[in-house]
Amino acid sequence: MASLIPRRALLLLPALLLAGCNTVLMNPSGDIASQQGRLIVVSTLLMLLVIVPVIALTILFAWRYRKNNTKAVYDPEWDHSTQLELVIWGAPLLIIIALGLLTWISTHTLDPYRALSRLDENRPIPASTKTMTVEVVALDWKWLFIYPEQGIATVNELAAPVDVPIRFKITASSVMNSFFIPALAGQIYAMPGMETTLHAVINKPGEFDGFSANYSGAGFSGMRFKFHGMSQEGFDNWVKTAKANGSGLKRADYIELEKPSERDPVKHYGSVDPSLFHAIVNRCVAAGQVCMDKMMMTDLNVKEAKAAGAEAPAEAGSHGGKHHE
Repeated sequence: MASLIPRRALLLLPALLLAGCNTVLMNPSGDIASQQGRLIVVSTLLMLLVIVPVIALTILFAWRYRKNNTKAVYDPEWDHSTQLELVIWGAPLLIIIALGLLTWISTHTLDPYRALSRLDENRPIPASTKTMTVEVVALDWKWLFIYPEQGIATVNELAAPVDVPIRFKITASSVMNSFFIPALAGQIYAMPGMETTLHAVINKPGEFDGFSANYSGAGFSGMRFKFHGMSQEGFDNWVKTAKANGSGLKRADYIELEKPSERDPVKHYGSVDPSLFHAIVNRCVAAGQVCMDKMMMTDLNVKEAKAAGAEAPAEAGSHGGKHHE
């Protein structure tokens, strides 16, 4: 009897551990994350409509047709049942159709590039509300956040007012990362030389965890930051503090900041070069580098000029032929 107690304690241990977990994905504070959480629940329940009956019937058949149950009917000639075939194929087909419709609708509704149409399920976005822009740069191994409208930048700290739509413009300095705040919205990749977008809104004040969800090297485990949901007044005071206490972030400062480092403390910059994010995306922060967008535009103009030059003689020859006739 005494030996059963430790065994029972071991069985209860997972439940006790789970009881202390903060299931932020199922209880988020942002509308986009809330919709994604409900999508997970609905998808899981739809799939359980197949999984639960299969498990239950497996146990039932094993028990009913066990060796010592002589009352069970043994029919070796049975090979078909139309009703059973309809259930076996019809139920999964209906579930797949439902999942397909759900995926189609949610893929478009929760598209990270799509501007928000509501603050939450009960409140549309007021006409006077202005979307706030935050430029995100994944560095090795830290996060840089640029607020172009406020003229500040921060390292490893992000803040936003409650019920204000946010447009994140996301890129990376050297290797691919993944920007993820579970309480706010789903993760989206940060890639060097490219800009991705995420629209989101935080509906509750608080402090939330943010991190990289994509392995990016030695300092990956410490690539974390705090996201603060604040009142508008609290956010304005946070911006004032950053402006008062922080130094400026110019291109030369960014080149130093870009160097790999681990577990960097929070840092504020009271001013920032307004063209810095564009230069980071287009790989032309250092002096003398040609921006990718300018380079591609030059290549396009050269190709168009060559194409126009190749067509001109052909047109002249055509006119000459007609005149000859």
